[in-house]
Amino acid sequence: MSRILIVEDEESIADLEKDYLELSGFEVETRNNGRDGLQAALEKEFDLVILDLMLPEIDGFDVCKQIRGKKNIPIIMVSAKKDDIDKIHGLGLGADDYMTKPFSPSELVARVKAHMARYDRLVGSNPSKNNDIVEIRGIKIDKTARRVYIDGVEKNFTTKEFDLLTFLAENPNHVYTKDELFRQIWDMESIGDIATVTVHIKKIREKIEYDTANPQYIETIWGVGYRFKV
Repeated sequence: MSRILIVEDEESIADLEKDYLELSGFEVETRNNGRDGLQAALEKEFDLVILDLMLPEIDGFDVCKQIRGKKNIPIIMVSAKKDDIDKIHGLGLGADDYMTKPFSPSELVARVKAHMARYDRLVGSNPSKNNDIVEIRGIKIDKTARRVYIDGVEKNFTTKEFDLLTFLAENPNHVYTKDELFRQIWDMESIGDIATVTVHIKKIREKIEYDTANPQYIETIWGVGYRFKV
């Protein structure tokens, strides 16, 4: 049974989320402050974390950053704050998704299932298979080990950053809209929310480009989307 950690200081919200997720077959634990949530996330084995932004003791941004430094599991950040800057900051720290309160419990369950299904598919590779390698102009992507090397130096990528880079590198010279990339990598409709893709492209460029102002790999096609140049 998949295990989920909810870090939420509003007990009524945490209980509602927990009930819906348990009815969907998940095992759920809750913590009501950032310090306890971080400790649980790092010391126990969870398959996904639902993380509130405004938490006592340690805020959600810092919790997300510290979890991502140690683990690659999906993180869904939730907050009543609707400002794009908070969403961009959370995604930039490694969150896989950002949901703005209030939202329906059924939508949360749907997003949890989508993130976990994709994560399971991508990390459940058969060790008996030979490594599947993608190499383009100094970038080496080891799909089996989920590792990326830039000119021989390994760079750390979050789950979604790795997925997005790999998808673009395997489909070079094809222009994808942000909506198409969101559906492909996050397995759901963007519902007009494309900041997630923008932030992840920015983080990837910081790791693979020599000059992010003049990218040689991931090119922005203004008014359309992105393509990987070869």
